[in-house]
Amino acid sequence: MVMPPSIPDQPGRSPRGRRPAKYRLAALAAALLLLAGWLPAMAQEAAPILLKVAGGLAGLVQYDRYEAPFWTTQVPRLTQGRVQAEIAPFDRSGIRSQDMPALIRLGVVPFGNIHLAMAAGDEPELNAIDLPVLNPDLATLRQSLALWRPRIARLLLERYGVELLAVYTYPAQVVFCREAFARLDDLRGRRVRVSSVGQAELLEAVGAIPVVIPFAEIMPAMRRQVVDCAVTGSLSGNALGLQTITSHLSRQAISWGVTAFGANRTIWQGLPGLVRDQLQGGLAQLEEEIWQAAGQETEEGFACNAGRPECRLGTPGHMVLLEDSPQERRRRDELLRDAVLPAWVRRCGSECAEAWNATIAPVRGILAPEG
Repeated sequence: MVMPPSIPDQPGRSPRGRRPAKYRLAALAAALLLLAGWLPAMAQEAAPILLKVAGGLAGLVQYDRYEAPFWTTQVPRLTQGRVQAEIAPFDRSGIRSQDMPALIRLGVVPFGNIHLAMAAGDEPELNAIDLPVLNPDLATLRQSLALWRPRIARLLLERYGVELLAVYTYPAQVVFCREAFARLDDLRGRRVRVSSVGQAELLEAVGAIPVVIPFAEIMPAMRRQVVDCAVTGSLSGNALGLQTITSHLSRQAISWGVTAFGANRTIWQGLPGLVRDQLQGGLAQLEEEIWQAAGQETEEGFACNAGRPECRLGTPGHMVLLEDSPQERRRRDELLRDAVLPAWVRRCGSECAEAWNATIAPVRGILAPEG
């Protein structure tokens, strides 16, 4: 039998290779001290995840009362401090709304609001749910969104790698004018501020002259008489001071201003699953709150501009409110069928027309031309 070579004794070791008890105890004590030194660091929570968000328009109720508090206050609470967020209005961040899908795709903006009417310049399909004169009230807009939302989600994901997380709406976009008018056709020949291609196409159809002007520049344009009228929100127009330089306001909703809130898919998928679930739950609640507020703000804006006692959020004015009528409703349907939809199909293509006719047309009763 061949025995393995013996290992020479080493200083401080027993013949069997083990340290004497006193050395083992000393080593254990040292290890315990080292462990004790690490315990406070191990007990500390991991550094919070920081999310950067491009929010909605600065100075409006949606951003000030809903978006900003949600991200800065509610998100840390929803995630037990695991997530912190920084949010800034996109229009004060040097970002053009129409560039938002591409910026989210690149990860330059990890989370951001995509104003569908503005993005429609490149992607007309996105704004099918908020075409001018399609949705006379908030209930109809909700219905349109329910029908078209899957297409919005698929388009953003397939073309831009954007995960759709919520859909918001601003209050109804209505017409303020310096001089009297009673119906849309009375705007013929007047220069009217608009914010989107669709609004411009509608105003051209009634003989008006659309002028695209950013929200923040509406008042200077009205004062300099660059435009005679402006399409904007009833309450946001009041916040600008339009009630001081215009006399007539229509209750007809031209459009609403629907916004898709999305995230870069890679960044979104990189978040822990629990965090994604917590954020999605919070965003669903935020979406509903913003929609309810949009309806309330629309009515509040009318009350304030007309100087009614129920005005709470704005500055009382003395404007004449133009009520809707059956004749105007019929005229809106004519404009939607004969002007708005054909113009949209020309920009969007036959596939969009087919999708419209399969989803919204059966409910709304107006077909898009496919030829």
